[in-house]
Amino acid sequence: MKKELIISHENDTSKIALLEDGRLFELHQEAQSNQFVVGDLFLGKIKKLAPNLNAAFVNIGYEKDAFLHYLDLGPQILSYQKFVRDTTAKRQQNSSLKNFVVQKEIPKDGTIDKVLASGDSILLQITKEPISTKGPRISTQISLTGRFLILIPFDHKVSISKKIKSSQEKERLRTLIESIRPEGFGVIIRTVAEGKKVAELHNDMNQLITKWENCFKNIQKNKVPSKVLSEEHKAAAILRDNFNQDFVNIICDDQHLVDEMKNYLDVIAPESKNIVHFYESHIPLLEYYNVEKQLKQSFGKHVNIPSSKGAYLVIEHTEALHVIDVNSGNNISASQTNKLHALNVNKMAATEIARQLRLRDMGGIIVIDFIDMTDPEHRKTLFEHLKTEMRRDKAKHKTLPPSKFGLIQITRQRVRPEKQIETKEVNPNRDGTILAPIVIIEKMEESIRNLLTNEKGKLYLHVHPFVEAYLTKGLMSIQNKWFLRYKKWVTIIPRDSFKYLEYALYNSKKQELISDSN
Repeated sequence: MKKELIISHENDTSKIALLEDGRLFELHQEAQSNQFVVGDLFLGKIKKLAPNLNAAFVNIGYEKDAFLHYLDLGPQILSYQKFVRDTTAKRQQNSSLKNFVVQKEIPKDGTIDKVLASGDSILLQITKEPISTKGPRISTQISLTGRFLILIPFDHKVSISKKIKSSQEKERLRTLIESIRPEGFGVIIRTVAEGKKVAELHNDMNQLITKWENCFKNIQKNKVPSKVLSEEHKAAAILRDNFNQDFVNIICDDQHLVDEMKNYLDVIAPESKNIVHFYESHIPLLEYYNVEKQLKQSFGKHVNIPSSKGAYLVIEHTEALHVIDVNSGNNISASQTNKLHALNVNKMAATEIARQLRLRDMGGIIVIDFIDMTDPEHRKTLFEHLKTEMRRDKAKHKTLPPSKFGLIQITRQRVRPEKQIETKEVNPNRDGTILAPIVIIEKMEESIRNLLTNEKGKLYLHVHPFVEAYLTKGLMSIQNKWFLRYKKWVTIIPRDSFKYLEYALYNSKKQELISDSN
């Protein structure tokens, strides 16, 4: 499977698309102004305790206070509290935990008012981004994630991923990590560490220690609330958690991000840094790789199932759960041939559903109503196929066997708001009238004519694909007539993301000269 990472940066926002064999499987959008990203560390202040909930509300600089339950404190909360107090009071001179006196662990069934008090400063980590009217979800069980290792302060254990099966490899990794583990820290060895060389693991450990040192320096500044450690840029985080030899291209239209990713790959996989490429063209990156087109096709209530000859999904959202109904494009009777057809359509639907969950980042309870199948072996085959497809999903999830009604339920972790992309456009005739097409074309031509007095370089007209087809149709197209009239070639670029009557003019430096969304 060929994986490509497409990163478009525009107006302080990065859109990151993960393509697998050309199909869009994940889309992440990250604004530079986004304060709260899963994995970020903050110094917060307890605003008030809620003993009836056995929880506290914490001010971390968001309009809504973050929610901290007693179960999310972690057994070493008292050690963290002492570390923060000693660091801000300058009694803790460096980030090392070698001589730090670890405090007593708190009981699992205790109460929050015995541990925290209003006004306390605490070190915390974002575990769930703000969703709807809720503030961020947080934890004081801090973990620093690297490519191969996870570093846990105030711990002493070395744990190994259960997915590593070889006892010999487990022993090798345990012995190696014990020899380089800094005193006062525990380590979790990730699955991707299997078979890695000493130098790679040592380098990953050093990067995590550097992160902790940066966190310590920011705590010393004693600003509450404040961010003390940022998670990597989303592109780097995706590389960290997903990068393997399947990646063939990483393409970005921002030179700074290209350099950043090359430096990151130079550390984790130097042999692959040449797959990072800078994209420079007047055709927007997401348009060139058909990402915008796939977004329009993949979101909305009805989603077609590829290669199914007419089958489609109906996706409904309620307050409590998501419901997905599989519909066959053809009538399926009880004959043996159609029984097999139902299985095949259901398997294609399962593949598309697994993709939809990742693409939309749907979380909570998902109920799927597949096409009815009477054969128990077919139901078992479908269930196993769905589980196989879901294994590619990095989010924590559980797939339950079919119920007696034939429904399959999936629970999927939600750590950030579900993506909503509007696939319908405003009816340009909503008020009963629209500008005549010739008037729209005249507006475009007038804009071009006015710009020619100052703009000596090339012009690029971005329009809806339908309008592009109209402007370029035939030997004596409107585009050719403009060239003959003004002795200036206007390059016309179709934009899947534009509304019908929207257009924009750019110069050769990609600077927007005129924009009209009508």
